[in-house]
Amino acid sequence: MKCTNEKTERKKSGQVKGWHGKGRFCAVLLFCAAALTGCGAEKYAMPYDSNYPVSSFKLVSVDDVQVAEPFAVDLCVVDKDVSNSAASVADVASAALFDINGKNTLYARNANEQLDPASLTKIMTALVALKHGSPDQLLRASDNVLITEPGAQLCGIKPGDTMTLDQALHIMLLNSANDAAVMIAEGVSGSVSAFVDLMNQEALALGATNCHFTNPNGLTEEGHYMTAYDLYLIFVEAIQYDLFNEIIQMSSYSTTYTLSDGSERTLEINNTNQYLTGNVQAPEHITVIGGKTGTTKAAGHCLILLSRNSSGNPYISVIMNSDSTENLYKNMSELLNATQ
Repeated sequence: MKCTNEKTERKKSGQVKGWHGKGRFCAVLLFCAAALTGCGAEKYAMPYDSNYPVSSFKLVSVDDVQVAEPFAVDLCVVDKDVSNSAASVADVASAALFDINGKNTLYARNANEQLDPASLTKIMTALVALKHGSPDQLLRASDNVLITEPGAQLCGIKPGDTMTLDQALHIMLLNSANDAAVMIAEGVSGSVSAFVDLMNQEALALGATNCHFTNPNGLTEEGHYMTAYDLYLIFVEAIQYDLFNEIIQMSSYSTTYTLSDGSERTLEINNTNQYLTGNVQAPEHITVIGGKTGTTKAAGHCLILLSRNSSGNPYISVIMNSDSTENLYKNMSELLNATQ
């Protein structure tokens, strides 16, 4: 499925330029209100329905009224399954493969189904932190970093510990540390609830209208869900930031931060992405650039990747709710075969 509107460009300080404009094309807009205009883009006054089955419009405010404006001119749009004979994906709840330069959806299976995203949530956490925080700002951990949920991935941050946002982002994205996500949320917005409000606001602004966040780390919670397509929209935005791109490409990371008593602790972590650690080999024609993993009992095994083929063309691929780590990577490699 291919986007057809003309491209618009937006440049932001500190962000990667090249593949990604910020235009949006509304795939399905059947609204019956008067049109408004602004900045050369047609807008439509409309009632917002959070249960609309396809993420397909971008909400903005004009004179305190929410309106929808053109969506996804430089993005792929998915409103149904897309088959591909080169991709054989099984035992997953949802999967999708997007050709960034061609703006084509090469494969889609339940791409608009709302699912538990586990730590893929942390992509939005990183995006909000990069947009509303500063990498060099100092964060101080509160008692809320003491997460007790069984099986939750933690890096061992304790109340009173301090580190920069840059350090915390590395730890959160590479090690998938849930305590680091809480530290980021409170450091950037003052509280987890205020930060989560920003997460939901930014999702709506991107047209990711079928996701909803209740926490910054992706631990299982009622009302916390994403779709594979909304993940794609959020990931496209995140990879415009240099720091995000730098982090997701790293196989390991070492840093030293300050403990509450003034002493220092050195933390060494590995990326949870097995393509980057060398535990799993991608198809011969594919170079995995980076991505994010996510695993909980409710979400199963999840993975989003940025990769390129032997011709240098970039792709984003998503798998949600695979039944095992082995099948997650097996199916992801099968999905990437469709990029030849």
